[in-house]
Amino acid sequence: MKEILNLKNVAVEYDRHGRKVRAVAGVDLTLNSGEILGLVGESGCGKSTLGKAIVGILRPITGEIVFDRQKVKKLTRGKRPEHFRNLQMVFQDPYGSLNPRRKIGVQIADGLIVAGMSKKLALVKAADLLEKVGLPRNAVDRFAHQFSGGQRQRISIARALAAAPTAIIADEPISALDTSSQAQVANLLVNLVDEFDMGMVFISHDLSIVRRISDRVAVMYLGKIVEVGTVDQIWNNPSHPYTRALISAIPHADGTSFMPKDLPGDVPNPMSPPSGCRFHPRCPLAKAECASNEPELRKLADGRDVSCVLQTAGSQPVTITLN
Repeated sequence: MKEILNLKNVAVEYDRHGRKVRAVAGVDLTLNSGEILGLVGESGCGKSTLGKAIVGILRPITGEIVFDRQKVKKLTRGKRPEHFRNLQMVFQDPYGSLNPRRKIGVQIADGLIVAGMSKKLALVKAADLLEKVGLPRNAVDRFAHQFSGGQRQRISIARALAAAPTAIIADEPISALDTSSQAQVANLLVNLVDEFDMGMVFISHDLSIVRRISDRVAVMYLGKIVEVGTVDQIWNNPSHPYTRALISAIPHADGTSFMPKDLPGDVPNPMSPPSGCRFHPRCPLAKAECASNEPELRKLADGRDVSCVLQTAGSQPVTITLN
């Protein structure tokens, strides 16, 4: 596997009621070819904002994003340099990302035509891609409203594949689907990553799906990455108190989010985040220094990265117990 995406000290702000909100606050991450990196955290922690910054929809105020050895820049008038066609995004709402007035085949073919392919050949390729994602070839002549939610998400994936991507950012790609469609689309993404040796950042609140399909997992809290490790490391021996609480999460009744167990209070307002470690007001294991010193990610002996004073760089992870 080779590294295809590298984020260093990436921060993203947006305006809310006339005030600046730093939704992403100094994130470091890498993505390798043939790898699925799960990105998890409570609602509002900055996951989707980070995903949009990676593909150039949002502009970071600090740091840099390097894709295939070139810096990612914000899209200009909705256009992107040819090189970055290989970095694609699949959004949460498949219907919202499709034009209801245009045939599906034409929408998939657009990117191929822009790249220089004839319209006739592009429509044939669009049919090939629809077949690749499990839809009939004649779907090219139908409109978005004629498909189910799961089918529309497959169409969105086919459109992303038209660019022959080496990396895909999948932002909650299955959360709007029924249970059966969720499993089918998740399996499709895994198969495509394997077949095309792509890298994928899989953003999701569904921890069970993330555990099943990911190779590594990055845990995000209030704009910061607090832990990155393999699936086995994260689930079998989490080294950050927030990660420990997260993996024992209780799903909400509507299935849209989750509530970490053993944690007091709610996520702080991102407009005025706590000083020091952002997690310390809710952390059962917080020390006095946590309120003033913001820990950096440190690499442990088992290769994972964690930002917590309870862990020492280069040492084996200390077991975290919240009870």
